[in-house]
Amino acid sequence: MLGPSGGALPLASLNHISIVCRTVERSLDFYHNVLGFLPVRRPVSFDFDGAWLFNYGIGIHLLQSEDPENMPAKREINPKDNHISFQCESLALVEKKLREMGIPYIQSRVEEGGIYVDQMFFHDPDGFMIEICNCENLPVISLSGEPIMACKRVSPIHQQQQQQQQQQQQMAQYLPQAIHVKEESCA
Repeated sequence: MLGPSGGALPLASLNHISIVCRTVERSLDFYHNVLGFLPVRRPVSFDFDGAWLFNYGIGIHLLQSEDPENMPAKREINPKDNHISFQCESLALVEKKLREMGIPYIQSRVEEGGIYVDQMFFHDPDGFMIEICNCENLPVISLSGEPIMACKRVSPIHQQQQQQQQQQQQMAQYLPQAIHVKEESCA
């Protein structure tokens, strides 16, 4: 269904996903220490327990379940279940880290026209599915056959900060030193 002007909503980007959890503390630990999201300030006007995290250009909002005892139990890992997907630099390193942390996962491979996308799926503490992949290998092509864009990586916050510092240092090298001219009165 199209909006009144005949087009889609004028969206800009994904801002955040919200995840209801049994315990905010346990999920906060997972998203921070396993996936590298950084806790950020959350409006103090909220009258319910939760936490906000940010990295890779998106936010994750954790919401304390009002009935944690009756949340559905984890199901087996199923790539066709609801999930959020992250691209990575090295699936081998991701696999090594998941093993070290004792996090169960399954692997999958998608092939399209000789292009391969490798995927790893695992659960957060409450059974929400996480996918890690090298999805940027697969071009995004419209149904009419036109390329739309390639998947774009967003650097983690610490890499963004390092890049900004390097850019500022490079710019400082090219900017002329300030020239101070002493003004004299013409009296």
